[in-house]
Amino acid sequence: MAKQFVRFQYKNKIDWGLVTEEKILPLEIGDKTTKDLLVDLQKRRVKPNLKSTKTIDKSLITILSPVTSPCQIICQGANYKKHTLESGLNPKSKTYNLFFTKSDVSITSAIGDVIRPSHVELLDYEIELGIVFGKPIDSPLDLNSYNPSDYVAAIFIANDISARDIQLPQLQWYKGKSYRTFFPAGPILVVLEPGDYELINSLELNLTVNGKLRQSAKANQMVFPPKETIAELSLFSSIQIGDVLLTGTPSGCALQAPGKIKQIFVSILAEHKKWDLFIKGQKKRTEYLQPGDEIKATIRTADKRLDLGEQVLQIKQG
Repeated sequence: MAKQFVRFQYKNKIDWGLVTEEKILPLEIGDKTTKDLLVDLQKRRVKPNLKSTKTIDKSLITILSPVTSPCQIICQGANYKKHTLESGLNPKSKTYNLFFTKSDVSITSAIGDVIRPSHVELLDYEIELGIVFGKPIDSPLDLNSYNPSDYVAAIFIANDISARDIQLPQLQWYKGKSYRTFFPAGPILVVLEPGDYELINSLELNLTVNGKLRQSAKANQMVFPPKETIAELSLFSSIQIGDVLLTGTPSGCALQAPGKIKQIFVSILAEHKKWDLFIKGQKKRTEYLQPGDEIKATIRTADKRLDLGEQVLQIKQG
């Protein structure tokens, strides 16, 4: 059965711990990287003593991101059909797997603040299933023969926070998605055991803003599932232990592309005029995040056999 780990701070010391109900069992390994933790677990250098009485109540610790830098953050775009539509893309035309990257400077805790930069007005949320690689990839994988569970070591909740007024008008996906605090990760790193990978399709993703449900979907609705994505990724990228893959977000984001007729109309305009109209239209949408908003996100199976915890984020003005 999968095990839940957290990276935390307690009395000015950083450590990793095993989650046991409402308690944390410290591993007493210090502030190791995600990569080092996974390697230690694989080589059985870390063996949590479940009989130990040295547990800490969850309420006494500060949760940190279970994803550490340096690492490569690879993302999939428009990987759920309905989100493809709301992004203004035609699912029948988008027959390719869309990849982009995100800076590891954006990594932050799942319990805390997301800072909206002073020049950003269209701040959006994107709940995503995050995958942590536990085995290097340095050559192409054969889709028909390789076993993805050999490479997927752990999973976690990711939020691909996006500044739409930077990402789209400037065609700056990397910049628009990489400001500091734009990658809340965790709170829990769920390390998979044999047989757990097959449960990924049953994961349910839910995100609320100020208590109202915005996004809800199951992982089996991905257009390009992890096995297919990892095989394609291996054709053009080398992967190290601790690198992560964000598998795309469902529909329900604040972003809403203009209708087809309006898109045809604005296509004849100069580029800057087109994007001025886009931003003006998006500013009318009340779904974009504002200072004081609270985001909550969960990813888990219905029976909670896999439970990635809950993100609780507050939007603050930079």
